[in-house]
Amino acid sequence: MRTEGDFIKINEWLVPLSWLYGIGVRIRNWMFDIGLLKSQSYDIPIISVGNITVGGSGKTPHVEYLINLLHDKLKIGVLSRGYKRKSHGYVLAHKDTTMPEIGDEPYQMRRKFDDIYVAVDRNRRNGIDRLTHDDETKDIDVILLDDAYQHRYVKPGINILLVDYHRLIIYDKLLPAGRMREPQEGKSRADIVIVTKCPKDLKPMEYRVLKRAMNLYPYQELYFTTLQYETLKPVFEGERKPISSLPKDINILLLTGIASPQQMIVDLQPVSKNITPVTFGDHHQFTAADIERVCQTFDSMPSPKMIITTEKDATRLTHTGDIPDDVKKNIYALPIRIKFMQDGEDEFNNKIISYVRKNSRNSILAKRKDDHKS
Repeated sequence: MRTEGDFIKINEWLVPLSWLYGIGVRIRNWMFDIGLLKSQSYDIPIISVGNITVGGSGKTPHVEYLINLLHDKLKIGVLSRGYKRKSHGYVLAHKDTTMPEIGDEPYQMRRKFDDIYVAVDRNRRNGIDRLTHDDETKDIDVILLDDAYQHRYVKPGINILLVDYHRLIIYDKLLPAGRMREPQEGKSRADIVIVTKCPKDLKPMEYRVLKRAMNLYPYQELYFTTLQYETLKPVFEGERKPISSLPKDINILLLTGIASPQQMIVDLQPVSKNITPVTFGDHHQFTAADIERVCQTFDSMPSPKMIITTEKDATRLTHTGDIPDDVKKNIYALPIRIKFMQDGEDEFNNKIISYVRKNSRNSILAKRKDDHKS
C-alpha cells in the first residue's frame, strides 16, 4: 500500500545498473559485518543522523533538534562532510568562517548556535580525532554526525535513520534507477528510525500501515515527525512576519534548492492558493541566470506577492550577487523545526539523554554519574 504523499519516480531502464551497484554495496557492507573492514568505537557519545537515500530527508532540522535538546548542559560538536564546500580536509568553523569553506548546512548551524563546535571533514575518523584532541575543542562532550549513515568506519553509539514519508524506502530502488544509496536491509543498522515530513493529519490506520511496512526489528525504535513552521524572517531587509498574518490573496513564489520540497508546498497551500514553485536541485549554487529566472517569474506575478525560501537556500542567496533591491526586500526565509507525533517526543528525548549520561567522558552529566556512585 502506497502512502498518499508518495513521490517516487523510478527510471526502469536503469534497473540493470542498479543491480550492479547493489552488488558492490552489499560486498562492502559484508566486509564490515565480518570485520574485514573495521568500524571504530569511541569513548565519547556519538550520535549519527543520516539516511540511505540521496537527497533531503530532513537531516538538518533533526540535528538542530538534538542540539536544542542537549546544548544547555553539554559542549556539542557537529561533524559534517561539508557537501559542495570549496575547502579540503578538516575545517573547524569560527565566527568569520564563510559558507564556501564549510558548506551551506554547517554554516547555517554555526550561525544559529554560536556556542557549539561545527567542523567538516570527509574523513569522519580524522574529524572525531581532531575534535576530541585539539586544544581548542577537547572539552567536547558529545558529537553529532551529520549524514554519516554509510560512513561505517565509525561506529556511533546511536544510529538514527531518517526516512522521508514522501519517498519510503520500501518503494524505492537503488541508484541510478532510484535514489537509494544501499539496499533497504541496511536499515537494520539503525537504533532509531524516524519517518519524517509526515502530514499533520495522519490517521491511526496510516500509522499502523507504516509500522508494518517499515518491518523493523524488536531492538529498533520507530518515531514519526512532522514539520512546524516558524515566523518568516527577511533574508536581506525588513521585519519578521508571522505566516498567519499574510493576506489571504498573497501570491507566493516558493524558491527551493532542496531535494524534497513537496511537503513544504502542501503545507503552504492553506496560506495561499497561488503558489508558484521555482525549484532547483539540492545544495544548488544560484547563478546569475537562475536569479534572472526568479526575477522574471516574480515580476510576472500579481500583487500582493512575496518570495519564500528555506533557511538553507537563504544562506546561499546571501552569497549571491545580482539580486535587485526591489526583489531583495520581498525575499523571506521560512524556518522549520520538527515535531514528534504520537506523543513520541518524551520517549525519544529520554533515550538520547540516557545514552549521553551513561557514556559521557568529561561532561557535567558524567560528573553527576560519578558523584552518585560515590
